[in-house]
Amino acid sequence: MNTTKTRLSQKISAIAESATLKVDAKAKELKASGRPIISYAAGEPDFATPAHIVAAARAALDDPANFRYTAAAGLPELRQAISAKTAETTRITYPPSQIIVTNGGKQAVYEAFQILCDRGDEVIVPGPFWTTYPEAIALADGTTVPVYAGAEQCYKVTVAQLEAARTEKTKALVFVSPSNPTGAVYSPEETTAIGRWAYEHGIWVITDEIYQDLTYGGVTAVSIVKAVPELAEQTLIVSGVAKSYAMTGWRLGWIIGPADVMKGCANLQSHLASNVNNIAQRAAIAALTGPVAPIDQMREAFNRRRKLIVTELNKVQGFNCPMPDGAFYAYADVSEALGREINGKIANTSLELADLILSEAEVAAVPGEAFGPSGYLRFSYALGDEPLLEGIKRIQQLLGTK
Repeated sequence: MNTTKTRLSQKISAIAESATLKVDAKAKELKASGRPIISYAAGEPDFATPAHIVAAARAALDDPANFRYTAAAGLPELRQAISAKTAETTRITYPPSQIIVTNGGKQAVYEAFQILCDRGDEVIVPGPFWTTYPEAIALADGTTVPVYAGAEQCYKVTVAQLEAARTEKTKALVFVSPSNPTGAVYSPEETTAIGRWAYEHGIWVITDEIYQDLTYGGVTAVSIVKAVPELAEQTLIVSGVAKSYAMTGWRLGWIIGPADVMKGCANLQSHLASNVNNIAQRAAIAALTGPVAPIDQMREAFNRRRKLIVTELNKVQGFNCPMPDGAFYAYADVSEALGREINGKIANTSLELADLILSEAEVAAVPGEAFGPSGYLRFSYALGDEPLLEGIKRIQQLLGTK
């Protein structure tokens, strides 16, 4: 056998496994072995997909047209529904020709960097950030430039920080509000300031709005193109139905942008994946055009759990958790819990602390190393009230309370 060539390309070999999925898989494996694991790892609503959406999928199975190839960019009816939905949140009417339906939000993110980045282009990514962004940027031959904000800033970066990171190679900024992993929501004023900065410097914005409908306490996540309409010609919007509609497994997302750029995106998708599953597309139409009561009920449950988990996390010795305004994540600064002996063991990093909590308390959380610097733990509160409280009580018993 010829051993002079590697079996994998350098690009693929350099990709890191999704840390969130890795922790979730480990938790599920331990649970399957009989251990009473409580997992806060997955960013996945615990609710069933609303009944009217499932009914639309069932009805779609009776139409043979859905068993055939359809337009690679998406069903016309779905693209129109996305256009109408986006017009509500941006005050901009994007024609269906500027909308590409993708296999989940991840594919939309992947395609966004593929169509914008050339080798050496820099992409500013405010952190803590979703673990997939840097890998998708690297696959497009771009360079991630992280800009971090800690708990003292409620995990929101400033224009001054972004400007300090800008170089002549800066091509794009990733803007996420509400945020995964922190749940932070930028105020209208903060969003406007960042949008104007990007516009003035000719920087593309990739705005991930998949959590936009999940905000609480009267807070609104303002789309950056609504805040700065002139920015629309240098902005790509990525989103999907996974989070707000409890449709993670349906794999349905989209990307929206200027006409010339979206033409290139359509060409890419025609070779990459062709059309998204037609049954999922029909279900997504029902999600976007159907009743909102089931969605409101989920949001109310998330709001209740948000208050509960933050209150309980802040009782843990060494934990500091700001109250998130959106998504369904609590991001705790655990730096003061590091370096002390716990059941005869010492955790010096949040990765080690997450492992210790999993082994000693049978609770899974995602360490900050998955999203940027060490010293943090992400807890998804997209799980039932009873296990949510039980898991934090176990951590309190292990680490002590204030």
